[in-house]
Amino acid sequence: MFTRLAPLLALAACAPVAAPETPAPATVAPQYRAVGTEPFWSAKLSGGRLTYDDAEGRRIDIPAPPARPSFNGERYVTPRLTLDITHTPCSDGMSDKRYSDTVLVIADGRELKGCGEAMADNALEGHDWQVSAIGGAAPGGPRPATLRFEGGRLTGTTGCNRLTARYSMAGETVTIEAAATTRMACPGPAMAQEQRLTAALRGPLTLVQGKDGVMLANADGSAAVTLVPVRP
Repeated sequence: MFTRLAPLLALAACAPVAAPETPAPATVAPQYRAVGTEPFWSAKLSGGRLTYDDAEGRRIDIPAPPARPSFNGERYVTPRLTLDITHTPCSDGMSDKRYSDTVLVIADGRELKGCGEAMADNALEGHDWQVSAIGGAAPGGPRPATLRFEGGRLTGTTGCNRLTARYSMAGETVTIEAAATTRMACPGPAMAQEQRLTAALRGPLTLVQGKDGVMLANADGSAAVTLVPVRP
């Protein structure tokens, strides 16, 4: 058996060795979000698009380029917008939240530093959530408000009345139509909570995933509604 293999081994020794294939560029998860403060900005990689927004209303929205491997990370490079991700822990300087990555964004030549992390697809949907804060402050009502986002329909309770609305998601942008509620009268704090909640849920909001829940943020990055999962 070994004798028969010898000629084949000899031929193999003379045959040219193919060059190893170049490894494919590293990529991050299809959903990625980065944020910065002082000044506030946000960037995201979602649905094949790379976008950047700042507090002054400037936006860059372009097709996402292929990822380029970098030292301990990845870079997405275009003439107008670069997203440079380094896999080292990062703090946004404004909260206790810790991010998995340190991020540098170059937007039209302007360099901005911040933090980022991969986002799970549809992290908001299909879960029961309790409202833990409205506008960054405690809800204030005697009963908790709860929400559920599923299949384009928002349902729940304000802590007083039942609530329903239609919503849509594009990447991390959540657009909620005006919510309809039942019309039961409740004590003052409960009604105040309801009014604050329905007002906070209006208009396009940005989904930000945290360690213990999610936040729906206003255009300026401030918290509109903070949600924690309802424990069974």
